[in-house]
Amino acid sequence: MMLYTLISMINYLVNIIVIVVIVQFVLGLLISFNVVNMHNNAVAAIWKALNAILEPMLRPIRKIMPDTGAIDFSPMVLIIGLNLLMILLSGIAASTAGI
Repeated sequence: MMLYTLISMINYLVNIIVIVVIVQFVLGLLISFNVVNMHNNAVAAIWKALNAILEPMLRPIRKIMPDTGAIDFSPMVLIIGLNLLMILLSGIAASTAGI
């Protein structure tokens, strides 16, 4: 039962990280299409905070992945990796619970 609770907490944190990745992606699109401006202090603060949160997770992925030019696939790889981790942890929890 304790393992299931721990995996549920990890799943909750993974969901938060996925939401932050999506928010960073959308904000990046808005900045690149000049819908919002980095001269706005609130936008700049949010962008810096999102980058500070995600950069430690995305940097190792960017080092491994080949250069694709202007398109950065590392957020997608991070989301897929986190989902695979959750599938693995759920399988481990199910096997220890005898389900």
